[in-house]
Amino acid sequence: MTAPPWPARSPALGALPVATTRRSYARTLVRLTAVTGPHHPVADLDCDHYAAVMTAWDDAAAATWNGHLSALISFTTRAQRQDLLATNPARRLNRRKTTQHGDRAIPQARLEKLFTDDRHPLRERLLWRLLYETAARAEEILSLNVEDLDPEFRRARILSKGGAVEYVHWATATARLLPRLRQGRTAGPVFLADRRAPTSGHRAPAAADICPVTGRGRLSYPRAECLFKTASAKFDPHGDGWTLHQLRHSALTHLAAAGRTAPKLQAKSRHQHLASLGRYVRLGEETSARITAEHDPAARRRSR
Repeated sequence: MTAPPWPARSPALGALPVATTRRSYARTLVRLTAVTGPHHPVADLDCDHYAAVMTAWDDAAAATWNGHLSALISFTTRAQRQDLLATNPARRLNRRKTTQHGDRAIPQARLEKLFTDDRHPLRERLLWRLLYETAARAEEILSLNVEDLDPEFRRARILSKGGAVEYVHWATATARLLPRLRQGRTAGPVFLADRRAPTSGHRAPAAADICPVTGRGRLSYPRAECLFKTASAKFDPHGDGWTLHQLRHSALTHLAAAGRTAPKLQAKSRHQHLASLGRYVRLGEETSARITAEHDPAARRRSR
């Protein structure tokens, strides 16, 4: 049996409930299409096809490799459930061991310098601040539309990683910047790209990803990540710059350092399982530095 041309009309891809997951799986399945051809029968997929797909990420980080392998495995599982595929072409591929990183939290003082640096555009400063104050995933915030915002209660409605509708909450700094970015817009993406979106061709985005007022498309994750890494490089002692995910990580780590319990962190982060919060409850380098300074015997003693 020949499946419909994929990834665009693949039953495995089209049935995924979360838009960000569909985009992630699409990158993997586009590669699979390039390897086999768009009309290759799903039933004829074999281990060599999957191995050829994964060569595109031979030099990538273990987490990236594992993510694309997960996409292939998920596609395979769904194809098998629909009796489109009798074998498991992913059976010879193994997940890679991920490296355990040290403390990835960014010191609050450095973040504040970055957030308040007026040399950076309003869009970037608001995005970074919003990611930190909500402790949300970057994909969730970049997917926000103006209609999802609830300024009165300082919250936004998002579609979470698992497909549930949830709310994220921000603080005063975001509340002050947000109206300046919206500028009266009532619909369309909150964070817009710099240029108008193409109206035709393979790069034309969906209508929901275009601002009805300006015609500009939605700011993409790769572009937002690049801008953040470039801007933060001067504040990073190693000069590499930080990732957008580190803003979420930092927010939760700082809340833990302030004494918030694991259930409270779970309410903020919306993790399904408390065990997932272990990396944040470990308070990290900033707390270690503060404790060391506070207990330094050479520190000046306060007069009683």
